[in-house]
Amino acid sequence: GETLEQRQAEQTLEVLTRQTQALASIISESEWERVVIAYEPVWAIGTGVVATPAQAQEAHQRLRQWISRTVSAKVAESVRIIYGGSVKGDNCVELIALEDVDGFLVGGASLKPEFGSIIRSAL
Repeated sequence: GETLEQRQAEQTLEVLTRQTQALASIISESEWERVVIAYEPVWAIGTGVVATPAQAQEAHQRLRQWISRTVSAKVAESVRIIYGGSVKGDNCVELIALEDVDGFLVGGASLKPEFGSIIRSAL
């Protein structure tokens, strides 16, 4: 993911492309079925600040579009892209409903009772 400064400079796609380009150069198309990509905006790590649903969807959609152009449309449809930026019981239902969010990478909330509601939202 990107830092707050990179997001504000509208460099999110450039950062995500740079971060995932290394994968595309070493993973064959058939190996992508075992890949899970976690998008976690750096500015949300440990801050309690979460991307808006629109911001999360935009980043996931751009990743999927990049995979479609770089690898294949088939891989883009099947690869799992999960969200990992301050997922909590009060935002998980809205986030999991987004078209390009396939699950969560849960950090600190996994140690709290609300973890059950996060799991249920993804089922």
